[in-house]
Amino acid sequence: MKALATTCLLLLMLGRPALAEESLHYPAEAGSPTRDALVVHGALDLPYMRPLLEAFHARHPEIALTYRNLDTLTLHQRFLAAPDEADLLISSAMPWQYHLANDGQAQALESDAAAAWPRWARWRQELFAFTFEPVVMVVRRELIERFGRPDSHAALLELLERHGDALRGRVVTYDPRRSGAGYSYAIEEARRSPRYWDLVAALGEAESVLATTTGEMLNGLDEGRYWLGYNLLGSYASATVAANPALTLVIPSDYTLVTRRLALIPRQAPHPRQARRFLNFLIGEPGQRVIAAATPLGALHPSLRGPGTAEALRDAHGEALRPIPLGPSLLATLDDLKRQALLARWRREFSRGTDTAPSP
Repeated sequence: MKALATTCLLLLMLGRPALAEESLHYPAEAGSPTRDALVVHGALDLPYMRPLLEAFHARHPEIALTYRNLDTLTLHQRFLAAPDEADLLISSAMPWQYHLANDGQAQALESDAAAAWPRWARWRQELFAFTFEPVVMVVRRELIERFGRPDSHAALLELLERHGDALRGRVVTYDPRRSGAGYSYAIEEARRSPRYWDLVAALGEAESVLATTTGEMLNGLDEGRYWLGYNLLGSYASATVAANPALTLVIPSDYTLVTRRLALIPRQAPHPRQARRFLNFLIGEPGQRVIAAATPLGALHPSLRGPGTAEALRDAHGEALRPIPLGPSLLATLDDLKRQALLARWRREFSRGTDTAPSP
Protein backbone atom coordinates (compact mmCIF):
# COMPACT_ATOMS: atom_id res chain seq x y z
CA MET A 1 0.00 0.00 0.00
CA LYS A 2 1.39 3.39 -0.93
CA ALA A 3 1.85 5.83 1.89
CA LEU A 4 -0.20 8.97 1.60
CA ALA A 5 1.42 12.29 2.42
CA THR A 6 -0.71 14.69 4.39
CA THR A 7 -0.06 18.39 4.83
CA CYS A 8 -0.93 19.87 8.19
CA LEU A 9 -0.60 23.18 9.99
CA LEU A 10 0.80 23.24 13.50
CA LEU A 11 1.48 26.08 15.91
CA LEU A 12 5.09 26.62 16.84
CA MET A 13 6.15 28.83 19.72
CA LEU A 14 9.78 29.46 20.65
CA GLY A 15 9.46 32.61 22.68
CA ARG A 16 8.16 34.35 19.55
CA PRO A 17 4.67 34.93 18.07
CA ALA A 18 2.98 31.73 16.91
CA LEU A 19 4.00 30.66 13.41
CA ALA A 20 2.28 28.33 10.96
CA GLU A 21 4.33 25.21 10.31
CA GLU A 22 3.90 23.13 7.16
CA SER A 23 4.51 19.42 7.54
CA LEU A 24 4.43 16.24 5.52
CA HIS A 25 4.01 12.80 7.03
CA TYR A 26 4.48 9.43 5.33
CA PRO A 27 3.39 6.61 7.67
CA ALA A 28 5.18 3.30 7.72
CA GLU A 29 3.64 0.76 5.39
CA ALA A 30 1.22 -1.59 7.12
CA GLY A 31 2.65 -5.05 7.56
CA SER A 32 6.29 -3.98 7.47
CA PRO A 33 8.40 -6.44 9.48
CA THR A 34 10.15 -3.49 11.15
CA ARG A 35 8.88 0.01 11.77
CA ASP A 36 11.35 2.84 12.07
CA ALA A 37 11.00 6.61 12.27
CA LEU A 38 12.77 9.57 10.73
CA VAL A 39 12.19 13.27 11.47
CA VAL A 40 13.62 15.91 9.12
CA HIS A 41 13.55 19.63 9.85
CA GLY A 42 14.23 21.74 6.78
CA ALA A 43 14.11 25.29 5.46
CA LEU A 44 12.96 24.10 2.05
CA ASP A 45 9.41 24.61 0.80
CA LEU A 46 7.19 21.58 0.34
CA PRO A 47 7.01 21.59 -3.49
CA TYR A 48 10.80 21.28 -3.63
CA MET A 49 11.15 18.74 -0.82
CA ARG A 50 8.19 16.51 -1.66
CA PRO A 51 9.80 14.68 -4.63
CA LEU A 52 12.80 13.74 -2.48
CA LEU A 53 10.64 12.54 0.40
CA GLU A 54 8.42 10.48 -1.87
CA ALA A 55 11.37 8.87 -3.64
CA PHE A 56 13.08 8.01 -0.35
CA HIS A 57 9.91 6.61 1.19
CA ALA A 58 9.29 4.46 -1.88
CA ARG A 59 12.71 2.90 -1.24
CA HIS A 60 12.12 2.58 2.52
CA PRO A 61 8.38 2.14 3.14
CA GLU A 62 9.07 0.68 6.58
CA ILE A 63 10.15 4.14 7.83
CA ALA A 64 7.55 6.57 9.20
CA LEU A 65 8.86 9.80 7.71
CA THR A 66 7.98 13.27 9.04
CA TYR A 67 9.15 16.52 7.44
CA ARG A 68 8.67 19.92 9.06
CA ASN A 69 9.22 22.99 6.90
CA LEU A 70 10.49 25.90 8.99
CA ASP A 71 12.06 29.25 8.20
CA THR A 72 15.82 29.35 8.79
CA LEU A 73 15.67 31.28 12.06
CA THR A 74 12.94 29.10 13.57
CA LEU A 75 14.75 25.93 12.50
CA HIS A 76 17.94 27.10 14.22
CA GLN A 77 16.18 28.25 17.38
CA ARG A 78 14.15 25.06 17.61
CA PHE A 79 17.28 22.95 17.34
CA LEU A 80 19.02 24.93 20.09
CA ALA A 81 15.96 24.46 22.34
CA ALA A 82 15.61 20.72 21.55
CA PRO A 83 18.81 19.27 20.00
CA ASP A 84 17.44 15.72 20.23
CA GLU A 85 14.16 16.35 18.35
CA ALA A 86 15.21 16.02 14.69
CA ASP A 87 17.29 13.42 12.88
CA LEU A 88 18.40 15.70 10.06
CA LEU A 89 18.67 19.48 9.62
CA ILE A 90 18.52 21.08 6.17
CA SER A 91 19.01 24.82 5.77
CA SER A 92 20.17 27.47 3.33
CA ALA A 93 21.48 29.51 6.30
CA MET A 94 25.03 28.40 5.60
CA PRO A 95 26.69 30.29 8.50
CA TRP A 96 24.38 28.82 11.13
CA GLN A 97 24.73 25.28 9.80
CA TYR A 98 28.51 25.61 9.68
CA HIS A 99 28.54 27.01 13.21
CA LEU A 100 26.60 24.01 14.52
CA ALA A 101 28.97 21.54 12.88
CA ASN A 102 32.05 23.48 13.96
CA ASP A 103 30.68 23.55 17.51
CA GLY A 104 30.47 19.75 17.68
CA GLN A 105 26.71 19.50 17.15
CA ALA A 106 26.91 17.20 14.09
CA GLN A 107 27.90 13.58 13.79
CA ALA A 108 30.04 12.20 11.00
CA LEU A 109 28.60 10.23 8.11
CA GLU A 110 30.95 7.35 7.45
CA SER A 111 29.97 6.03 4.04
CA ASP A 112 31.28 5.65 0.51
CA ALA A 113 28.93 8.39 -0.68
CA ALA A 114 30.24 10.79 1.97
CA ALA A 115 33.89 10.00 1.27
CA ALA A 116 33.36 10.52 -2.48
CA TRP A 117 31.45 13.78 -2.11
CA PRO A 118 33.42 16.77 -3.51
CA ARG A 119 35.60 18.37 -0.84
CA TRP A 120 34.38 21.85 -1.78
CA ALA A 121 30.81 20.70 -1.06
CA ARG A 122 31.38 19.28 2.43
CA TRP A 123 33.04 20.10 5.71
CA ARG A 124 34.87 17.05 7.00
CA GLN A 125 32.16 14.35 6.82
CA GLU A 126 29.68 16.20 8.99
CA LEU A 127 28.19 18.94 6.81
CA PHE A 128 27.10 18.39 3.21
CA ALA A 129 26.01 20.79 0.49
CA PHE A 130 23.54 19.04 -1.80
CA THR A 131 22.16 21.84 -4.04
CA PHE A 132 23.62 24.51 -6.33
CA GLU A 133 21.41 27.62 -6.41
CA PRO A 134 22.47 30.84 -8.18
CA VAL A 135 21.39 34.21 -6.82
CA VAL A 136 19.78 36.02 -9.76
CA MET A 137 17.94 39.04 -11.09
CA VAL A 138 14.38 38.87 -12.41
CA VAL A 139 13.40 41.54 -14.96
CA ARG A 140 10.02 42.45 -16.42
CA ARG A 141 9.39 42.98 -20.13
CA GLU A 142 8.48 46.65 -19.55
CA LEU A 143 11.99 47.44 -18.33
CA ILE A 144 13.72 45.51 -21.13
CA GLU A 145 11.60 47.24 -23.80
CA ARG A 146 12.42 50.69 -22.45
CA PHE A 147 16.01 50.37 -21.27
CA GLY A 148 17.41 47.02 -22.42
CA ARG A 149 18.29 43.96 -20.41
CA PRO A 150 20.87 44.40 -17.62
CA ASP A 151 23.05 41.29 -17.91
CA SER A 152 25.59 42.12 -15.21
CA HIS A 153 26.01 44.05 -11.98
CA ALA A 154 27.89 46.70 -13.94
CA ALA A 155 24.97 47.04 -16.36
CA LEU A 156 22.51 47.22 -13.46
CA LEU A 157 24.53 49.99 -11.83
CA GLU A 158 24.63 51.93 -15.11
CA LEU A 159 20.87 51.44 -15.56
CA LEU A 160 20.12 52.77 -12.07
CA GLU A 161 22.48 55.71 -12.43
CA ARG A 162 21.01 56.74 -15.82
CA HIS A 163 17.34 55.94 -15.28
CA GLY A 164 16.88 55.93 -11.52
CA ASP A 165 14.05 58.47 -11.69
CA ALA A 166 12.07 56.36 -14.17
CA LEU A 167 12.62 53.27 -12.00
CA ARG A 168 11.71 54.91 -8.71
CA GLY A 169 9.87 52.37 -6.58
CA ARG A 170 10.04 49.80 -9.41
CA VAL A 171 13.07 47.88 -8.08
CA VAL A 172 12.95 45.41 -5.20
CA THR A 173 15.72 43.67 -3.28
CA TYR A 174 16.45 42.11 0.11
CA ASP A 175 16.65 44.16 3.27
CA PRO A 176 19.86 42.82 4.86
CA ARG A 177 18.78 44.15 8.27
CA ARG A 178 15.70 41.92 8.36
CA SER A 179 16.71 38.99 6.13
CA GLY A 180 19.41 36.44 6.90
CA ALA A 181 19.74 35.64 3.21
CA GLY A 182 19.95 39.32 2.31
CA TYR A 183 22.66 39.89 4.91
CA SER A 184 24.66 36.85 3.71
CA TYR A 185 24.56 38.10 0.11
CA ALA A 186 25.53 41.62 1.20
CA ILE A 187 28.61 40.50 3.08
CA GLU A 188 29.70 38.27 0.18
CA GLU A 189 29.22 41.00 -2.40
CA ALA A 190 31.07 43.54 -0.27
CA ARG A 191 34.03 41.14 -0.27
CA ARG A 192 33.92 40.42 -3.99
CA SER A 193 33.00 43.65 -5.76
CA PRO A 194 34.72 47.05 -5.42
CA ARG A 195 31.58 48.68 -6.89
CA TYR A 196 29.15 47.01 -4.48
CA TRP A 197 28.68 50.12 -2.34
CA ASP A 198 28.04 52.23 -5.43
CA LEU A 199 25.31 49.76 -6.36
CA VAL A 200 23.77 50.00 -2.89
CA ALA A 201 23.76 53.79 -3.19
CA ALA A 202 22.12 53.59 -6.64
CA LEU A 203 19.45 51.24 -5.29
CA GLY A 204 18.74 53.74 -2.55
CA GLU A 205 18.56 56.68 -4.92
CA ALA A 206 15.98 54.78 -6.99
CA GLU A 207 13.96 54.29 -3.78
CA SER A 208 14.13 50.53 -4.18
CA VAL A 209 11.62 48.55 -2.15
CA LEU A 210 13.15 46.35 0.55
CA ALA A 211 11.76 42.84 1.11
CA THR A 212 12.51 39.95 3.44
CA THR A 213 11.89 36.95 1.15
CA THR A 214 12.28 35.91 -2.46
CA GLY A 215 8.58 35.02 -2.45
CA GLU A 216 7.60 38.57 -1.53
CA MET A 217 9.72 39.93 -4.38
CA LEU A 218 8.35 37.41 -6.87
CA ASN A 219 4.75 38.31 -6.02
CA GLY A 220 5.40 41.96 -6.82
CA LEU A 221 7.26 41.13 -10.04
CA ASP A 222 4.52 38.73 -11.14
CA GLU A 223 1.84 41.37 -10.53
CA GLY A 224 3.83 44.12 -12.30
CA ARG A 225 4.38 46.32 -9.22
CA TYR A 226 8.15 45.91 -9.69
CA TRP A 227 10.12 45.83 -12.91
CA LEU A 228 13.35 44.44 -11.54
CA GLY A 229 14.21 42.18 -8.62
CA TYR A 230 17.80 41.99 -7.43
CA ASN A 231 19.39 39.04 -5.58
CA LEU A 232 16.52 36.56 -5.70
CA LEU A 233 17.08 32.88 -5.05
CA GLY A 234 17.11 31.39 -8.54
CA SER A 235 15.66 28.03 -7.55
CA TYR A 236 12.50 29.73 -6.26
CA ALA A 237 12.36 32.30 -9.06
CA SER A 238 12.51 29.80 -11.92
CA ALA A 239 8.94 28.50 -11.54
CA THR A 240 7.44 32.02 -11.45
CA VAL A 241 9.47 33.08 -14.47
CA ALA A 242 8.51 29.95 -16.41
CA ALA A 243 4.82 30.66 -15.77
CA ASN A 244 4.91 34.35 -16.73
CA PRO A 245 6.19 35.33 -20.21
CA ALA A 246 6.58 38.94 -19.04
CA LEU A 247 9.43 37.89 -16.74
CA THR A 248 13.05 37.06 -17.56
CA LEU A 249 15.56 35.41 -15.25
CA VAL A 250 19.07 36.89 -15.48
CA ILE A 251 22.23 35.18 -14.22
CA PRO A 252 24.70 38.10 -14.10
CA SER A 253 27.68 37.58 -16.40
CA ASP A 254 30.31 39.34 -14.26
CA TYR A 255 29.70 37.33 -11.10
CA THR A 256 26.83 35.34 -9.68
CA LEU A 257 26.77 34.17 -6.09
CA VAL A 258 25.73 30.56 -5.62
CA THR A 259 24.24 29.44 -2.34
CA ARG A 260 23.88 25.81 -1.28
CA ARG A 261 21.61 23.98 1.13
CA LEU A 262 23.52 22.23 3.88
CA ALA A 263 22.47 19.02 5.63
CA LEU A 264 23.76 17.62 8.90
CA ILE A 265 22.86 14.83 11.32
CA PRO A 266 22.61 16.23 14.87
CA ARG A 267 24.86 14.60 17.43
CA GLN A 268 21.75 13.75 19.52
CA ALA A 269 19.56 12.56 16.62
CA PRO A 270 17.00 10.10 18.03
CA HIS A 271 17.12 7.87 14.92
CA PRO A 272 20.70 8.14 13.62
CA ARG A 273 20.59 4.99 11.49
CA GLN A 274 17.61 6.28 9.49
CA ALA A 275 19.22 9.74 9.29
CA ARG A 276 22.33 8.20 7.73
CA ARG A 277 20.14 6.42 5.20
CA PHE A 278 18.42 9.62 4.20
CA LEU A 279 21.62 11.66 3.96
CA ASN A 280 23.28 8.94 1.88
CA PHE A 281 20.25 9.07 -0.40
CA LEU A 282 20.40 12.88 -0.56
CA ILE A 283 24.03 12.99 -1.68
CA GLY A 284 23.96 9.72 -3.58
CA GLU A 285 23.15 9.38 -7.24
CA PRO A 286 19.49 8.32 -6.69
CA GLY A 287 18.59 11.38 -4.65
CA GLN A 288 20.61 13.72 -6.81
CA ARG A 289 18.82 12.43 -9.91
CA VAL A 290 15.52 13.37 -8.24
CA ILE A 291 16.88 16.87 -7.56
CA ALA A 292 17.93 17.25 -11.20
CA ALA A 293 14.72 15.88 -12.72
CA ALA A 294 12.01 17.07 -10.34
CA THR A 295 13.27 20.30 -8.74
CA PRO A 296 15.08 23.51 -9.76
CA LEU A 297 17.59 23.14 -6.90
CA GLY A 298 20.59 22.07 -8.99
CA ALA A 299 22.08 18.60 -8.45
CA LEU A 300 25.71 18.51 -7.32
CA HIS A 301 26.65 14.89 -7.93
CA PRO A 302 29.84 14.90 -10.03
CA SER A 303 28.64 12.09 -12.30
CA LEU A 304 25.46 13.89 -13.38
CA ARG A 305 25.24 16.03 -16.50
CA GLY A 306 22.44 17.74 -18.38
CA PRO A 307 19.46 19.87 -17.31
CA GLY A 308 19.01 20.45 -13.61
CA THR A 309 22.65 19.96 -12.66
CA ALA A 310 25.47 22.18 -11.43
CA GLU A 311 27.55 20.97 -14.35
CA ALA A 312 25.01 22.31 -16.85
CA LEU A 313 25.03 25.69 -15.10
CA ARG A 314 28.83 25.76 -15.18
CA ASP A 315 28.83 24.90 -18.88
CA ALA A 316 26.45 27.79 -19.56
CA HIS A 317 27.93 30.42 -17.25
CA GLY A 318 31.49 29.34 -16.52
CA GLU A 319 33.60 31.44 -14.18
CA ALA A 320 30.75 33.84 -13.48
CA LEU A 321 29.37 31.38 -10.92
CA ARG A 322 30.89 32.05 -7.50
CA PRO A 323 29.75 29.56 -4.84
CA ILE A 324 29.77 30.97 -1.31
CA PRO A 325 32.69 29.06 0.30
CA LEU A 326 31.90 26.33 2.80
CA GLY A 327 34.52 27.08 5.43
CA PRO A 328 35.58 29.21 8.40
CA SER A 329 34.86 32.49 6.57
CA LEU A 330 31.16 31.77 7.18
CA LEU A 331 31.68 32.39 10.89
CA ALA A 332 32.56 36.02 10.17
CA THR A 333 28.94 36.63 9.18
CA LEU A 334 27.90 35.75 12.74
CA ASP A 335 30.28 38.19 14.45
CA ASP A 336 28.14 40.91 16.07
CA LEU A 337 30.64 43.74 15.62
CA LYS A 338 31.22 42.94 11.95
CA ARG A 339 27.50 42.63 11.37
CA GLN A 340 26.80 45.99 12.99
CA ALA A 341 29.57 47.65 10.99
CA LEU A 342 28.39 46.24 7.66
CA LEU A 343 24.74 47.10 8.27
CA ALA A 344 25.64 50.62 9.40
CA ARG A 345 27.54 51.18 6.17
CA TRP A 346 24.76 49.59 4.11
CA ARG A 347 22.22 51.92 5.69
CA ARG A 348 24.47 54.92 5.13
CA GLU A 349 25.15 54.09 1.46
CA PHE A 350 21.51 53.25 0.72
CA SER A 351 20.46 56.66 2.03
CA ARG A 352 23.35 58.54 0.38
CA GLY A 353 21.19 60.15 -2.30
CA THR A 354 18.02 60.54 -0.24
CA ASP A 355 16.92 62.87 2.51
CA THR A 356 16.00 60.12 4.93
CA ALA A 357 17.55 56.78 5.85
CA PRO A 358 15.53 53.57 5.70
CA SER A 359 13.78 52.93 8.97
CA PRO A 360 15.61 50.50 11.26
